[in-house]
Amino acid sequence: MVHPIDAHIGQRIRQRRWMTKLSQMAVAERLGITFQQLQKYEVGANRVSASRLWEIAQVLEVPVAFFFEGYAAEGAEAGDGTGAAPVVIDRESAEMLRAFAALSEAQRAPLLALTRTLGTTAP
Repeated sequence: MVHPIDAHIGQRIRQRRWMTKLSQMAVAERLGITFQQLQKYEVGANRVSASRLWEIAQVLEVPVAFFFEGYAAEGAEAGDGTGAAPVVIDRESAEMLRAFAALSEAQRAPLLALTRTLGTTAP
């Protein structure tokens, strides 16, 4: 059975890899592992050791803490006894984040304001 934090970390690895437009093969080669092993990390089937997570962070150019972002303590809502609930981001949301990150700061501000406005007026 996949532990929720392992699934979350795997999802964050996959999201960051996707945002940097790196293939599983490219990341695996840089880590000295097979792409199948990377796939297992990404789905949470295999746990990522602390040293391997550090190496992945180096390859994907993010701090190790990046992989834990979005996994907030929510008390009993998680239902797994850990007191934490994973936040799931779908592919479309990840694509929007990647496009948003590519914008200049001047372009981001009005787009963010528009998105907030649309979000508050949605039915």
